[in-house]
Amino acid sequence: MKRATKLTISTRLILLLTLSACASFPPLTAPVISTSQASGAVSSPPAPSPDIILATTTSTQDSGLLDVLIPLFETQTGYKVKVVAVGSGAALKMAEEGNADVLLVHAPAAEKALMDAGLGKDRLLVMHNDFILVGPAADPAGIQGLAVVDAFQAIAATHSPFVSRGDDSGTHKAELALWKKADLDPTTFSPDFYISTGQGMGASLTIASEKGAYIFTDRATYLSNKENLDLEILVEGDAALLNVYHVITVNPQKWPKANYDGAMSFARFITDPATQKIIGEFGVDKFGQPLFFPDADKTDADLGLE
Repeated sequence: MKRATKLTISTRLILLLTLSACASFPPLTAPVISTSQASGAVSSPPAPSPDIILATTTSTQDSGLLDVLIPLFETQTGYKVKVVAVGSGAALKMAEEGNADVLLVHAPAAEKALMDAGLGKDRLLVMHNDFILVGPAADPAGIQGLAVVDAFQAIAATHSPFVSRGDDSGTHKAELALWKKADLDPTTFSPDFYISTGQGMGASLTIASEKGAYIFTDRATYLSNKENLDLEILVEGDAALLNVYHVITVNPQKWPKANYDGAMSFARFITDPATQKIIGEFGVDKFGQPLFFPDADKTDADLGLE
């Protein structure tokens, strides 16, 4: 009896060891329970993403404005901004595809279409400047001092070289709208005098200067590059040349991965009175005039957009 009992106990011991060896261990990715969780305390939510993607028109970068504002925003908030400077059309496309968190653009009609489609959540007025027509001092089409629509008609009638960004940017959209007002279709123009670059404002200005051509541009980018250009301001001050910028947050209900907190932080920053003051003073020391005029305290209707 004694021997039988010992054999039984040994057999059971071996069996238990075998079963233990065959048991499955938790996967390496299994959550680790902290001391606070084990005691029933609620853990803190994960920290918000420190990175935001700003899709913006090239004029805000080419003018140097973002070189002033972005470091200040990052210092104040801790966010890191990846700036993608493209035409407003491409920036709006990034929002449509969920590839940006916040926009700074100047294409009001296209912006409204984005909002109507539910792809943007917040749209706030930021600032404005104006468009101008620049060209060689010789002014072969004789446009100096004309109304902008008359100037476009004169350029076409004389087949004077004209450089277009051709990139679906806010500036390009505004240019096409003016050709339409002049009852002209640039798609029918000869490529010998209507030159589409597909590039940003700074690069297009350089090409126009090299070719002795006219070009439609925002004032800020022109002034920022003027010392390297053989181009003069020939048409300005027309009401049709107003250039208005809005900040738009991408709708997180449409794109859940969008960093809405970061986008709203940037929107609040750029419309804050202190930042608006910086915008209003930007360029004065170098050019004797501001490159942008702050508008966060106004409405679209105040600027004649509604």
